[in-house]
Parts: sequence; C-alpha cells; structure tokens
Amino acid sequence: MESQRKHPQDISFEFFPPKTEEGAAKLRATHAELAKLNPKFFSVTFGAGGSTQERTFGAVSEILATGSDAAPHLSCIGQSRDDIRSILNKYKNQGIKRIVALRGDLPSGMGEPGELRYANELVEFIRAETGDHFRIEVAAYPEFHPQAKSAGADLDNFARKVRAGANSALTQYFYTPDAYFRFLDDCAARGLDIPVIPGIMPITNYANLARFSDACGAEIPRWLRWRLEGFGDDKDALQAFGTDVVTDLCNTLLEAGAPGLHFYTMNQFGPTLAIWQNLGLDEL
Repeated sequence: MESQRKHPQDISFEFFPPKTEEGAAKLRATHAELAKLNPKFFSVTFGAGGSTQERTFGAVSEILATGSDAAPHLSCIGQSRDDIRSILNKYKNQGIKRIVALRGDLPSGMGEPGELRYANELVEFIRAETGDHFRIEVAAYPEFHPQAKSAGADLDNFARKVRAGANSALTQYFYTPDAYFRFLDDCAARGLDIPVIPGIMPITNYANLARFSDACGAEIPRWLRWRLEGFGDDKDALQAFGTDVVTDLCNTLLEAGAPGLHFYTMNQFGPTLAIWQNLGLDEL
C-alpha cells in the first residue's frame, strides 16, 4: 500500500436510482461519504427502455444540488427521437454537462427497439441536437460484449461510437488486467485515442457476483472463483479477500498508466472506500 498518492483525474462512482424512500436515504448517505473523496463525477444508471427515467433524473438532481457533478445514463433502445430530444432538453435545462450514452437492453415484452438501434447512433443524435454541450461517455468491453459476433466486430462497434463523437469510455468491470491492456493496444492500432477508464467492481458477495458476471459477460478467472467459493458463508473473510484482490487490480492499472477508475458501487460506500484507503489515494 502506498501512502497519500495523489489520485488521477478521472475517478468516478456509479449509482442506480433507488426504488424506495429507504433506498433513497441509503443513496444520500453513500453519496455523502463518497463525495468526500472529490471524484470527477457520479453516474446514475437508466433502466431498460427508459423504465427508471424519472428516478434517474431525481437522483441526478439531488446529486447536482450538493455541488457534485452528475452524469445520467441514457439508453436509446425503446425510445423515439422525440423522447430522447425531450430528455436532452431537460438535462440541459438542469445544467447537466455529462451523459453516459448506451444502447441499452430491450425490456421484456417490448417488440420494437425504437428509432435509434445502436449507441453510435445515439451519440450522433446527441451531437446533432446539442453540439458540444455534453461530454459523452460510452461503454467499452475489454472482454468483449456478450452479444458481439466476434472480437473484431466488437472493436468495430466501439470505433463507431468514438468516431460519432464520444469523449471518453467507461469499461465493463473485469478482473484480468491483461484484457484491458490488450484492448488499449487494439484501440491504438485503430487510431482510437479517447481515454478508456477501467470499470471496477468491489467483491462483496460471490453468488451475486457470479450471477451478474455470467449475465453481462464479465469473466471471473477460475482461480478467483475457486477462492471465493471456498469462503462459503464467511462473509467477512470473503470481503477482506475481495478488497485485497481488487486493490491489487487497481494498483496494477494505475501503475501502468490507466487514466482513472470508475467504481460500480452498488449504492454502498463501504467496499469502495476500503479499496480507496488501501490504495492510499488522497483528495485532489
């Protein structure tokens, strides 16, 4: 562990919009603790087909009111151009300057994907409607999107988002740093030079992590699965081990020149804060 190492510019934390007042209170407490670390921004996810749009906007509004920068996620699947235009105008009027632009997932039972089918089309639309008002973050997949036809096709998709006007990218979480470094090499070979911020998922519950990873295509290396399975019901030991593993990952990434870290907090501050403290990062 290093002592008081100044953290890089692009540290950010991701939340999901709460469904209940109890969840909202928990999120306020989590934001208050993580805001002390002076991150670049807080992002807030957006449900399939815009299903959490109002809750996303409410969470973003609360974050902005505290003086923090906030970046709502915006997905295009299931939305019309008029829907997206209305959302963009609402965000502009609220003073929001950053958006995470995603394709999103088609909600169960919804037959039509909407007028914009891919994230690069959404980025193009945002630029056509709002010029350079928004800083646009897009998704990147070092281990490749689970629906991609091939690694090359996935890189082609990422290139289209960059060339449509994306400013930087946030990756899906991963536990194999070589996947990230290889992705950067592939991007450089294609002339794609936007910052790519590694996504970081703290390890707190093996069953939940395994289920989520299988669904989104994030690999848990075999050695890590076996170690996590071995803790059984010993949650404290699992979390301590998980904190060490993710701290080592972050150290490897930062020492190799990663421009920042994007933490998937799951609306909890404890696991992320433990990793932060282990890294010895100070405030900007």
